[in-house]
Formats: sequence, structure tokens, C-alpha cells
Amino acid sequence: MPEFRGSERTLEAADLMRDLVAIPSVNPALEPGGAGEAAIADHCAGLLRSWGFAVEVHEAAPGRPSVLARHGRGAPALLFNGHLDTVGVGGMTVAPFGEPGADGRYFGRGSCDMKGGDAALLAAARDLARSGHPGTVIVALTADEEHASIGMADLIARGLRADAAVVCEPTSLAVMPAHKGFVWVEVTIRGRAAHGSRPEVGIDAVRRMGRFLVELDLLEAEITARDPHPLLGTGSIHAGPIEGGTAPSVYPDRCTVVVERRTLPGESPDAVLREIEGVEDRVRARHPDLAFEARVVMDRPGTEVARSHALVTGLTAALAECGETARVEPMTAWVDGALLNEAGTPAVCFGPGSIAQAHAEDEWVDPDEVERCARVLITFARSFLAGG
Repeated sequence: MPEFRGSERTLEAADLMRDLVAIPSVNPALEPGGAGEAAIADHCAGLLRSWGFAVEVHEAAPGRPSVLARHGRGAPALLFNGHLDTVGVGGMTVAPFGEPGADGRYFGRGSCDMKGGDAALLAAARDLARSGHPGTVIVALTADEEHASIGMADLIARGLRADAAVVCEPTSLAVMPAHKGFVWVEVTIRGRAAHGSRPEVGIDAVRRMGRFLVELDLLEAEITARDPHPLLGTGSIHAGPIEGGTAPSVYPDRCTVVVERRTLPGESPDAVLREIEGVEDRVRARHPDLAFEARVVMDRPGTEVARSHALVTGLTAALAECGETARVEPMTAWVDGALLNEAGTPAVCFGPGSIAQAHAEDEWVDPDEVERCARVLITFARSFLAGG
């Protein structure tokens, strides 16, 4: 690593990004045989130790480590957060672990989501540690964000807190203080199995489910007619995986669908379940013999930080100071920042790369944007930690 040269130093965030992309870290819960986070966590922990951070590595599950590092002491405490896992590499049209493009892009799984952001925050953390700073800089690099967020949940359970957090997910260098949550509701309808030649005996659960799915259109209309959130608009609902039937010549005795409801901050899983039960009631009013079962199988909260918060105003000021366009926009995807907010640490998203490239078959990031992100993070952090 080149020697630190004060104000003439080179950030080299793009080099950090290339090194991270080269380390496979596919989430094994998403792709059988995925490498998981062990190797990349070890790499990042070694870097942070070499820069003077006190480093802890915690496994939320066997072989699923997260890295937690601190530099400095006292208040304020600023947290930089990223995740180490990626989605699978099946179907990719570029080299999955790093391939430069002729147009300046850098390809590879996780380059955008979110090893570019990880590199930017690591470069910023390195700069702050070397140049000195008031307060505390915390780096949290988590496992399993792409699946169940067990890494962030584990660190929060261990007491992770800060005065503010920047989650460096891909935002194309926009500040994103709000995003929707989601609730998954599994709905099951029962029928009666019978030979296909016995319509007087069989009850078709799949066709019964069709009545429920049609009725979802009315719920969708109700949701989209509600007052919109100033950044996020309205919630939404759609049907996901559906399963029913065993063979063409057998009446299906059950059909199950998982419905996803994207929620605004403050909308609860219980409220969503009541919405679904209201759909069931409307169907049952016309077909009294239908039997429904509905249960929440997963939920994640929507989240927001006020546009007047020091995170938002500070990052937009840092963007302007660095010659960047300051934009405040909504985040479309759910991220670990929601869990930080729920635990009392205000968190916003800000990072390099476009969410449109996340998980893409030709995933890429612009290395120059990674460098620019690091500069903005450093500028913001110096002001925030100094009480600005």
C-alpha cells in the first residue's frame, strides 16, 4: 500500500473495490455452494487492523461472519455500513469476479451491490484514521443482507449503536433517507382431492385461489388511492410464488400463494394481515364454503429519516463541497438501514452505482464514482465528527 502523504494522498477506493470483487462471497442461502462471507470478512478485518482500528469478527451463524471495527473514542459516533454477501452468479454474462470494460466500467458480481460502496467506506475510514478525527468512526460490514439480515440483527443484539449511520448501498450518489418495507403473507385455500373423472367429489383449490387473486385488484386500488408519502409514494401489493396440484388428472386439494405487500414507514405486519383477511372476507361473502388460512411469514419495516436531519443536510452539503449535484431521492430496495433506524441509529443510504445494476447479469460500477463517493464520505465525516 502506498505511503500516506497527507493532503496529496490517493484514495485508491477503486483498487479496494477490485480486490473485494475478486473475493467470492455469494450468499449460500441464495445459491447452493456459495462461498459466504468468511474470506472477504477476513480480508476486510485485516485491512482495518492495519489502519489502526480495533476489530471484532462475529459469526451470526457458523461460517457467516460480520466485521465490526472502531477508531477513536467518545461522541459523536459515526457508522459506515455495508454488507459483504452477494446474490448468486448463475446466468451472468460477464466474469463474475472482476472484468474491466472498455468504457471504464468494472464488471463483476457485487461490484455495484455493494462492493463499490464497501470500498468507498473503507477508503473513507482509512483516511479518517490516518489524518485523525474527533469522536468515533465505526465500520460494520455485515453478513446475509441479501437474504435474512442475520448479520446486522446479530450486531444490533450485541449493542451496535451510533449517532448516525451511512449505508453505502448503490444510490448513484443521491442521498436516500427513506425506503419501503415489505410483508410476506402466505395464503392457503383448501380443496378436496379426487380423480379428475369425479367432479362430484373433487374441489379444485387452484380455481378457488383464482377468486382470491382477482379480488386483490380491489385492494391494490385502495392502497394506491391513499395519501402518498412525499418521497415513497404509496404502498403496493402483488402475488409471488404460487403452488397447487399434484397431477393433471387429480383435483388439487390445496393451493398456496405468497403475497408481498410493500409498506410505507409506520405500516405494520398486523395491519397488512388485516388487509388480506379483508380480501378473504369479500370472497367468502360470495362463496361461503371457501376456507382460507393466512399468516405472515416474513416482514421488514419501512424506514425514514427527516430531510432536516444532520445526516441528510450534512451529506448534501458535502456533495456540493465536492462539486457533486446534491439530490435527495427515495430508495426502492429494502436495506439493513431499516434495522439500524429501528434500533435507534438514524441511517440513510448513500453510495456509488445504480440500483438498476444490482443483481444484473452484467453487474457493473464506475470506478470513478467509487472514488467520488469516498471523497464525499470523508468530507461529510470530518464535518459531522467535528460537530458541524
